[in-house]
Amino acid sequence: MTDREQKLSTLKATAVKQLNECGISSIDNDRLDGYVNSLKSMIDNKDATLVSGKDKSELDTVCRNFVAKKLGVTDKEKAMAAVTKVAEKMSGIRMKARPAFYYLVAEELS
Repeated sequence: MTDREQKLSTLKATAVKQLNECGISSIDNDRLDGYVNSLKSMIDNKDATLVSGKDKSELDTVCRNFVAKKLGVTDKEKAMAAVTKVAEKMSGIRMKARPAFYYLVAEELS
């Protein structure tokens, strides 16, 4: 296993653990793998693999780059409400894995 593959595997394991902590026991692994793999080019930048739930600009970025562009949700209020709810749900987790955060936002919006 290459260093990059190891880091992606660790990121996925962290995301699964965090999803379980948030009450998600039945995880769609294909969807989660997609979120993990979307970070391949940024895996060496630890900040890029995490979401700061208290940073307004970070949450705005999630709304713009993930919710709008990837999920196609154009209602900004609905998007921000979902992102804020997930940030609150994950508030007990200090270092929020981006794939877990994205997974929960997608669940919130489905």
